[in-house]
Amino acid sequence: QVQLVESGGGLVQPGGSLRLSCVGSGGIFSITTMRWYRQAPGKERELVASITSGGSTNYADSVKGRFTISRDMSKNTVYLQMNSLKPEDTAVYYCNVNLLGINYWGQGTQVTVSS
Repeated sequence: QVQLVESGGGLVQPGGSLRLSCVGSGGIFSITTMRWYRQAPGKERELVASITSGGSTNYADSVKGRFTISRDMSKNTVYLQMNSLKPEDTAVYYCNVNLLGINYWGQGTQVTVSS
């Protein structure tokens, strides 16, 4: 089975930074696209960033220029570096992979941006 475990969330002030990590099983990051989603209460789940097996990246307009997705294949880990954080970035952040038509999700990690 595919297992994803996120970590790195926490409480930061506006303008601060956090780096989220997602560790996957079975070396799956080398063959498929990894994605970061986020969801706040009362809001739709939002695709934040993605990175393909070839290293191509995409970002939501709301985070472009502030967030960076990257990976370390040797560690089977994908990262989300979040800079210049805003209160509207507050959400639970989830790592996601779709494999053979099935979506796999981590447990989520809470990011709170507040003064």
